[in-house]
Amino acid sequence: MNVKYLIFIFLFPFLGTSQVLEAEVVLDAQQTGRNQLSIFSTLERDLSEFINNTQWTSSTYKPHERIKCSFNVIIQAYDSDNFQATVQVQSSRPVFGSSMNSILLNIKDNDFNFTYKEFEPLNYNPNVFSNNLVSTISFYVYTILGYDADSFIEGGGDEFYEEARKIVNAASQRGGNGWTESGASQSRFGINRDLLSGNFSNYRKALYVYHRQGLDLMHKDVEKGKENILTAINLISENSKSRPNAALFRIFFDAKSDEIMQILSGGPEMDINSTVSTLNQVAPVHNRKWRRIGE
Repeated sequence: MNVKYLIFIFLFPFLGTSQVLEAEVVLDAQQTGRNQLSIFSTLERDLSEFINNTQWTSSTYKPHERIKCSFNVIIQAYDSDNFQATVQVQSSRPVFGSSMNSILLNIKDNDFNFTYKEFEPLNYNPNVFSNNLVSTISFYVYTILGYDADSFIEGGGDEFYEEARKIVNAASQRGGNGWTESGASQSRFGINRDLLSGNFSNYRKALYVYHRQGLDLMHKDVEKGKENILTAINLISENSKSRPNAALFRIFFDAKSDEIMQILSGGPEMDINSTVSTLNQVAPVHNRKWRRIGE
């Protein structure tokens, strides 16, 4: 091996690593009335180490390329290693040519119930269901990776959504709520099924157009970037006509509503009346924000 290459490795060992996520984990156990128990701080630490240190992909990421994300866990009840909880999952990506980070994913999962013994090791195996804790967190890790990839390359998230599907398949027989077709519309099963379905190809194309051809372009051509963001919104609107109640549209606008309001309220003037009307139709839950556009 070349001596210079060896020196480079020893001097700069962390320029590229298998660590892909820069995750913040926050666990709140106040609702249990026993938030001082050590098991809660141990679980918070174990989850952070599990998410940040597991080798989720064979790709190499430089420190500045790691995906920023957060997992906010609310423990509602705890008894004999059984946890009743919710988890809010959020991820973001940098916007090219700016210091801005754009929220990509913002999901609250109300079916995050699991068992955990203090100091129990957390290990990921895509084809084996060990417990709901590991499977749920791993599912969202791969969904985060998929969304991030889709925002840079059209259809780039396929490999990660396929990995998430392995988790769904392994958990569907034993994992309980969230892993099967029945139940809440925003189930893990439903999210993964739709992301891999050709019926939502416009939605996934919109993730690319909005971020790579929209936000990332605005540092040098604000008008063209804004036009492409309008195109992305129209792609989602067209997709929603055939699947009006799909959770993916709600997930998108839960993440993007504030950002869209700001983008459409500023920058070069253009006809956005039809886009505002579209937003009111496809995401009426955010209509207060849409009314503020142009104020």
